[in-house]
Amino acid sequence: MNNDSLFHLLQLASPALPVGAYSYSEGLEALVELGKVTSPETLAQWLTQELRWGAVRLEAAVMIRAYEEVHGQDFDGVILWNGWLTAARDTEELRQQSLQMGRSLLKLLLDLHPELGHGYEPLQKEGCNFAIAYAIAATHYQIDLQAALLGYFYSWTANLVSAGVKLIPLGQTAGQRLLLTMQPALKQAAESVSTLKADDLSSCSWGLSLASMAHECQYSRLFRS
Repeated sequence: MNNDSLFHLLQLASPALPVGAYSYSEGLEALVELGKVTSPETLAQWLTQELRWGAVRLEAAVMIRAYEEVHGQDFDGVILWNGWLTAARDTEELRQQSLQMGRSLLKLLLDLHPELGHGYEPLQKEGCNFAIAYAIAATHYQIDLQAALLGYFYSWTANLVSAGVKLIPLGQTAGQRLLLTMQPALKQAAESVSTLKADDLSSCSWGLSLASMAHECQYSRLFRS
């Protein structure tokens, strides 16, 4: 990957990307309050299981397919996968998170590159999932698909580690150590998702769904979901 593509990937995976990722904990806040996640070890276990079986695995698999559809200029295919991913959301909070982040990223991308607007009008009107907007950006910036996939997983993991640092709480050094220990799980997740066939697209994330529903009615909270 050339330096320009690397810079674009770093920008997409950066916590400074103005899509609001920092405001979401994806049920982690409820898990901390319930005493299910209380340490770096339990947080690492939760993240590893989500990477192996959870919703983020499904998002990444759809991101790959959207990337390929964008590359082939099949805009109808992109819109189809966007609707599929919206329908696969288990809870209202998780659906709203994905659509808000996707809308923000798509708007940012079109503000920076207005020429991309053609073909994506339905996404602007009906809503765009974050994984779809990420795929559009990665394709436009000519980021290698495998690198984009690793960046997607890393960004997700770093955001939830940051949430864990605030919620558990953890020290900053413990958070960075946890990110280092998660690297093998990130690589394994990318390898696994890359080989999934369409009929294998599934997730087992009932724990996330329950945590998300509990968070929706949590009395006091720092995060939006």
